[in-house]
Amino acid sequence: QQQTDRANRFEYLLKQTELFAHFIQPAAQKTPTSPLKMKPGRPRIKKDEKQNLLSVGDYRHRRTEQEEDEELLTESSKATNVCTRFEDSPSYVKWGKLRDYQVRGLNWLISLYENGINGILADEMAAFVRDVLLPGEWDVCVTSYEMLIKEKSVFKKFNWRYLVIDEAHRIKNEKSKVLRPFLLRRIKADVEKSLPPKKEVKIYVGLSKMQREWYTRILMKDIDILNSAGKLDKMRLLNILMQLRKCCNHPYLFDGAEPGPPYTTDMHLVTNSGKMVVLDKLLPKLKEQGSRVLIFSQMTRVLDILEDYCMWRNYEYCRLDGQTPHDERQDSINAYNEPDSSKFVFMLSTRAGGLGINLATADVVILYDSDWNPQVDLQAMDRAHRIGQTKTVRVFRFITDNTVEERIVERAEMKLRLDSIVIQQGKYCPPIFLSSGRLVDQNLNKIGKDEMLQMIRHGATHVFASKESEITDDDIDGILERGAKKTAEMNEKLSKMGESSLRNFTMDTESSVYNFEGEDYREKQKMAFTEWIEPPKRERKANYAVDAYFREALRVSEPKAPKAPRPPKQPNVQDFQFFPPRLFELLEKEILYYRKTIGYKVPRNPDLPNAAQAQKEEQLKIDEADPLNDEELEEKEKLLTQGFTNWNKRDFNQFIKANEKWGRDDIENIAREVEGKTPEEVIEYSAVFWERCNELQDIEKIMAQIERGEARIQRRISIKKALDTKIGRYKAPFHQLRISYGTNKGKNYTEEEDRFLICMLHKLGFDKENVYDELRQCIRNSPQFRFDWFLKSRTAMELQRRCNTLITLIERENMELEEKEKAEKKKRGPKPSSVSFNAS
Repeated sequence: QQQTDRANRFEYLLKQTELFAHFIQPAAQKTPTSPLKMKPGRPRIKKDEKQNLLSVGDYRHRRTEQEEDEELLTESSKATNVCTRFEDSPSYVKWGKLRDYQVRGLNWLISLYENGINGILADEMAAFVRDVLLPGEWDVCVTSYEMLIKEKSVFKKFNWRYLVIDEAHRIKNEKSKVLRPFLLRRIKADVEKSLPPKKEVKIYVGLSKMQREWYTRILMKDIDILNSAGKLDKMRLLNILMQLRKCCNHPYLFDGAEPGPPYTTDMHLVTNSGKMVVLDKLLPKLKEQGSRVLIFSQMTRVLDILEDYCMWRNYEYCRLDGQTPHDERQDSINAYNEPDSSKFVFMLSTRAGGLGINLATADVVILYDSDWNPQVDLQAMDRAHRIGQTKTVRVFRFITDNTVEERIVERAEMKLRLDSIVIQQGKYCPPIFLSSGRLVDQNLNKIGKDEMLQMIRHGATHVFASKESEITDDDIDGILERGAKKTAEMNEKLSKMGESSLRNFTMDTESSVYNFEGEDYREKQKMAFTEWIEPPKRERKANYAVDAYFREALRVSEPKAPKAPRPPKQPNVQDFQFFPPRLFELLEKEILYYRKTIGYKVPRNPDLPNAAQAQKEEQLKIDEADPLNDEELEEKEKLLTQGFTNWNKRDFNQFIKANEKWGRDDIENIAREVEGKTPEEVIEYSAVFWERCNELQDIEKIMAQIERGEARIQRRISIKKALDTKIGRYKAPFHQLRISYGTNKGKNYTEEEDRFLICMLHKLGFDKENVYDELRQCIRNSPQFRFDWFLKSRTAMELQRRCNTLITLIERENMELEEKEKAEKKKRGPKPSSVSFNAS
């Protein structure tokens, strides 16, 4: 019976593909077990002898009588088998009706079962998976791939009657001919005609000024490898590519790029990244349209930045990455998918969030960056583009223009096009073999050193050419329109790549990608090193301020015309010394008369709009100038003693920096910062400064510097107040304190660690200098964490970042509690006043 079943299976498989013939060849050479062939007196004719006996054109003796009889018997026995097949949804399926493709799949599964064949149902529709087995007797076990691998020794003890595998790409290679009979592959476009199509738009963004600086710095660090024809180190090239991709996403991914400490979450988080500028314009438009958004990124630290951005813009969000625990993962998905959910954004890492989840309640997918493998991005898009989606899914792919990202996306698009030609959108087709005898797509995932170098070199000259920002001020509609136009151009270019172009590819070498449309780009690659990438020119910096040295003391702005002569012995007065205004009138009169005595003629300034009129008026002042009389000379000498003559430029700079550090009202600490000046002198100067500061030439720059410092001071005060309020709610905060994480709990730190960080930070003093170094030392000295290697190995910078996140959560919690208390007070209303009556 076993041999008969085996023969039936082989016959079924042979009807699907001829590849299984080689499994039967050894069995054909063995002694047959058929009763007909074992009859005495009927010698068996070997295959080779039979071929020799046949003459040319003799086909009727290809098979012997015995063979034909045996075949007829076999067919007869098969005819008695009843084949189960459904034309419509089975009647026993309640509470629903199977779709057409589901009925076809059911018939396929039944045929496999009746023929004793295993199969893989490889569709794109994820099923609801339960990973907890209910106690007691059970007929079906539903588990995950990871659990099956982990507990395979237990599962091997059962005699399974049927095995159904969802997401079967984890165990199979769909291009293998061996799997063709076992594989049923279906895509949504084939089985669900009512599903709205998805529309992808590539949005090309520019580099910000900070991004250009970091991009240039990365390339300059390895300029030798870019302009060298020697041996290339693949790991070094991969590292450069990774750093450039980080720069394209956000410069704050590099340590030291973000201004601080203290670190603030405000507009600089947006303006320093081209992608964030576009995102900041796009999200309000999508929210206004009633859309809900999925944002995918390769880097979890980008998700950290996006998380801060969403909190700053008050967008409710969920987050999922590779470190998210399974229970939190499911809670976030449920919270996002529930009816009338307030969650607007769902942030996911492309690798962790691209498989096995259904987020069809979203209709917009934003790919913040692209994966090397285009299938990963497609899986990410399909989290929203699933059966049940009623809206057209819009996909926005962010690409930084004239950078390595352009080449990565082009390579991925080309690979996707080649895949679609070779396997016809995932359906099986005969593989294309090359002269080497290997499959055409065997090495598609490999990227050669030369190709990586070309990616890095792409756009380098353009980046070096300028240091200014390329971010446009266009509205989001104009940006989307340009992106749609550029996307259509790229799609048209890729559509022209046919199978003939594919066959010109050779996978024998790593640089085979340079065979494109019949042209061998490998020859051009040999000449690539002659194309020298010119580094950016160094800017010459003067060692002293030449313009300031020759600046005229009486002019507010620098003159465009050639410098006019001044009296040789006239005193040099500075604006920050705050002399009386009358002194400047006398000095100007003295200058005009001096120019009259030397016969100075005012030249015409071509930069002025009314140059001739201005020249005439200035010359008239000189011609009518009179010398200073004795009273005016005496007044001048008296006024020269009334300014802050003992204050030089160094003293003034110290005063401004002290105001920035301590705030304009903290005169005591400001006086300590200004060396060589008594508190009384500083108080007197400060009063005059704030009264007449508008007379200073660089007042806007100075005030901006002071106000930035005062904003940091206010921020420290508000943080200290928030910590005091939070700690004050508990009698024993080191044991009782709880932090309201919401759905956005960190993936690395435990609640016990966070509690210790907040309590110890409050105890040490948030505004204390080097407080995070002391906090780090406290962690190392605490026996509570003597085995906590993760927390003990954190740097002071990492501890500061974690504390900033926790402080933001505490401030939000305090704000919510205050609003709740106000609402309750308003609901209760004013307390009734008590009135007492005295008995008369």
